[in-house]
Amino acid sequence: MSELSPFRMRVKSKERLTSAECDDVVVKLDIEPLPGESLPVAVSGQLVRLGLPTLNDPSPGYFAIASSPEERRHYEFVIKRTKGIGKLLADIELGALVEVEGPMGSGFDLSGHRGRDIYLIGVGTGIASLCSVWRSIINHRDDFGKVGIYAGFLTPLHRLLTDELDALGEHNIEVNVSVTLGGDNWDGPIGYVQDAIEADAPDGNSATACLSGMNAMVDACRETLQNLCFNDEHILLNH
Repeated sequence: MSELSPFRMRVKSKERLTSAECDDVVVKLDIEPLPGESLPVAVSGQLVRLGLPTLNDPSPGYFAIASSPEERRHYEFVIKRTKGIGKLLADIELGALVEVEGPMGSGFDLSGHRGRDIYLIGVGTGIASLCSVWRSIINHRDDFGKVGIYAGFLTPLHRLLTDELDALGEHNIEVNVSVTLGGDNWDGPIGYVQDAIEADAPDGNSATACLSGMNAMVDACRETLQNLCFNDEHILLNH
């Protein structure tokens, strides 16, 4: 995916994002440049390849940058504790070194979409790349029309960045959070994000959508958006 030379950064902070009652562990991981080095410039939603120095097994993996491009002190990531490199990064100690390649991929470059409505659509840890976008939009809110976020999670316990999403209304950003499986304490939408989009029926003639998540979700949302008059050039992926 890239022939960029790897470099090293250091773990600055780590915080669990999922509820303690949730079986899935998802962490927010911040890594910072080494002393005397600078942070490579990134476009919202670009990826980097993360691994551990001198370790080839498990192999490095690709993770979306969640921090805004305007953030010049560190990169932020949302990482699920799964097997392989995801487990090692979720369990990593503060101050440890991480090997980095990137940024890479197209990201979500909205420079050519100013004046349009923007819809950010993602599920699970896929919202990490969208987080980068909405944080950047906040810094340039007058450049865009209506901004809406559709975030989907498996259950209420799997929700991520809840406080941040709840606060986006202060920036005139509408947020729709749905879960696939609800519960007694959940009174929000139940279903898939494409169902919520279809119900709201945004006008694709004046809008751009950014999609991030599993292939099946992306394909379903793309079809829904096309039925709402979104042209393919206004349906963006970050890779």
